[in-house]
Amino acid sequence: MMCRSKMKWLALLVLIMSVAFLLVHLSIAKSSVGLVQYSARAGLSDEFAGMPGTRIPRNKRLWGPVKPLESLQPYANPRGSFPVPNERYGHFIYAKVFGGFEKIRPSICDLVAISRLLNATLVIPEIQQSTRSKGISDKFKSFSYLYNEEQFINYLKNDVTVVKSLPAHLRAARRRNEFPTFKPTSSASPNYYIKEVLPKLKNAKVIGLVLADGGGLQSILPRNMDELQRLRCRVAFHALQFRPEIQALGRRMVERLRAWGRPYLAFHPGLVRETLAYHGCAELFQDVHTELIQYRRAQMIKKGIINEELGIDSRVQKRKGLCPLMPEEVGIILRGMGYPPKTIIYLAGSEIFGGQRILIPLRAMFPNLVDRTSLCSTEELAELIGLESPLAEDAFQFPPRKSEKELKEEWQKAGPRPRPLPPPPDRPIYQHEKEGWYGWIGERDREPDPSPFNLRMEAHRLLWDALDFIVSVEADAFFPGFHNDGSGWPDFSSLVMGQRLYESASSRTYRPDRKALVEYLNSTYDSMYVLRRNWTHLVQEHLNKSLEIEGLVRQSQFSKPTSFLSHPLPECSCRIGRPEAMDLVKGKDGHVHFGGEDVCPTWMVHGQDVVLDSKVTKDENDDESGWEEYESNLAEQAEFGKNSRNTNFTLPFDQDEEMDPND
Repeated sequence: MMCRSKMKWLALLVLIMSVAFLLVHLSIAKSSVGLVQYSARAGLSDEFAGMPGTRIPRNKRLWGPVKPLESLQPYANPRGSFPVPNERYGHFIYAKVFGGFEKIRPSICDLVAISRLLNATLVIPEIQQSTRSKGISDKFKSFSYLYNEEQFINYLKNDVTVVKSLPAHLRAARRRNEFPTFKPTSSASPNYYIKEVLPKLKNAKVIGLVLADGGGLQSILPRNMDELQRLRCRVAFHALQFRPEIQALGRRMVERLRAWGRPYLAFHPGLVRETLAYHGCAELFQDVHTELIQYRRAQMIKKGIINEELGIDSRVQKRKGLCPLMPEEVGIILRGMGYPPKTIIYLAGSEIFGGQRILIPLRAMFPNLVDRTSLCSTEELAELIGLESPLAEDAFQFPPRKSEKELKEEWQKAGPRPRPLPPPPDRPIYQHEKEGWYGWIGERDREPDPSPFNLRMEAHRLLWDALDFIVSVEADAFFPGFHNDGSGWPDFSSLVMGQRLYESASSRTYRPDRKALVEYLNSTYDSMYVLRRNWTHLVQEHLNKSLEIEGLVRQSQFSKPTSFLSHPLPECSCRIGRPEAMDLVKGKDGHVHFGGEDVCPTWMVHGQDVVLDSKVTKDENDDESGWEEYESNLAEQAEFGKNSRNTNFTLPFDQDEEMDPND
C-alpha cells in the first residue's frame, strides 16, 4: 500500500510539472510573437516605403558600369562616300521571312544589305509568322504586325529604296510565280548574289527571296564592304523600330520596374524547343518533354538542318557548353555572384520549354521574379493584339482504337525511336494520357500540322518577344541562359547582347562561358560535402571577366562568324580617345574583332564629355554597403505570394503592404 501511494504522488507531481512547463512555454511564445513575425518581407516593406521617387543606393560591384568599355560609343554613320541608291534600273526584290523573332530581325537586316549590293528596290518583306495566322487584327498585316513601316522606309531612304508593294503591272506576274525565287542560306557570300542572283535580276527585273535560317548573307564581309556592315547596324538599331503600340507598352513596363527605385536584372533562359533539339539537349528534361524534343530533332535531321544522330548524350553536350543553363543553376550562379534574394529579376522569353515547373527553384532563390504578365494587365495585352476574329473549334480527333492484334504487331515491328517506347499491348493507353496538346505522341509517328490556334499563338509570341526585348535592352544587368557562342543557331539573347553593346557598351551584360560554368557547377555536385572554399570566388572572377574586354573578345571570336548583330564591333562603333597600347583582336581570317574602332568625331566627343563626367560623379556617390547587405541576407527565409497581374505592379515580397506605385 505504501508503495502504491508513493507512486500516485509521483505521478501527480509529474503531471503538475508538465502543466507548469506547458504554461511557461506558451507564455514565452506569446511574448515573442513580435519577434517571430519579423521576416524578410517585413524588412523589405519598410525599405520600399515611400516609393516611387526614393533612390536606393546601388552596389557598384553588381550594378555599376563596366569602366574599360565606357569609351565605346554607337556610330553607324557612313564613314566616306556612300551615294544614294540608283532607281533608274527598276529592279525589285520581294521576300518572305520565316521563323521567330530571333530569325526575323537579322533576316531583314540582310535583305536591306542584299538590296543595296544589287542596287535593287526592296519591297517590304512579309513576316510569315503573322501572314500564316488566320483572323488576326486587320490593323496589322505582315511587317506592320511587329515593326513600324513608315519609320523603316523613311530612315533608309538614303541607303536603299523601300516600297510597300510591287508596281501594279508586276503583281499579277508574281501571283503566277513567273519570277525566279532563291532560297539562300544564312552564310551565303556576296559572290553568290553577284554571280548567281544578279544576272537573273537583270533579266526578270524582279526576284523573290525566301529566308528561313535567320539571315541570307554571311556575317563577316570583306574589308572593302564595311559600309554594308554599317548599313546592317543602321537597319537593326535605328530603322527597325517596333510599332508605336509595342513601344508604348514596353516603356510602361520599364517605368513600372523603375518605380521601385531599385535596379533590375533581365534573364532569358533560352529554353526553346528548337534550340534544345538542335544541340541534342533532350535528356535535360523527362517524360513527354524529352519525346517532344526528339521529334523536333528528327525533323531537323530529315530536312538536313543538322547532320548528326538522333540519339545523343545530353550530358556530354552540356559539358561542352552546348546546352542552356537550367534556371536553378542560374539562381545558384547569381547568388554566388552576390545578388541578394530580393533582387528584381525580369524573366524574358515567350517560350520557356518545360513550363513553370522548372522555374520553381529559381523563384525560391529570387522571389521577386516577374514577367510581362506581372507588369501588364490582360486589357493592355489584348489592346496590343487588336481585335481578332474568333477561331473555329479545334477539330482534332484521336484515331480509332486499335485491336489487340494490331497492337501486338506494331509492338513487334517497333524499331529504334525516341524514348519512351509505346506501352505494350497488355497495358491500355488511358484517356488522361491522351489529353493536352501533346496527345498525339504514341498515336502517330509524325507531329500533326499546327492548328489555327497554334499558328495564332506563334504570331502572338512575336509581340511578347518584342516587349521582352525592350525590357531586356533597358535592364541594369542582363544574364543569358543561352547565347550564340559559335553554335550557329540564332537566339534571342545574342540580339539583346548586341543591341546593348551598340547602345551602351558599358552596361552590365554578362557573357558567360557555359563550358566553364558547367565545370564549376559539377564540382559542387561531385564534392557536395567537401566543397572547395574558393568556389564562389572562381564564379565571381569568371563573370566579372565576362563583363569586360576579355569576355567581349571571347564573344567576338565565337559569335561574330555566325551572327554579326551579336557583335557589331568594330564597324559600328567609335572610341572616345584611344589608349596608347590598344591591341587589335583578330579572327582566324584576319578580320579585326575588337580594338579597330575609329576615333569618334569631334562633335560626338564634346557631347560625351559631360555624360562620362556625370557617370563618374554618380559612381563616386554610390553606397558601398550593398556587398555587406548581401552577406546579411543569405539567411533570409523569403515568403512570397502570387504576382499581381494589375497594372500597379507589386513585388511578391510586399504583398502584405499592398503598396501602389502610383500613390
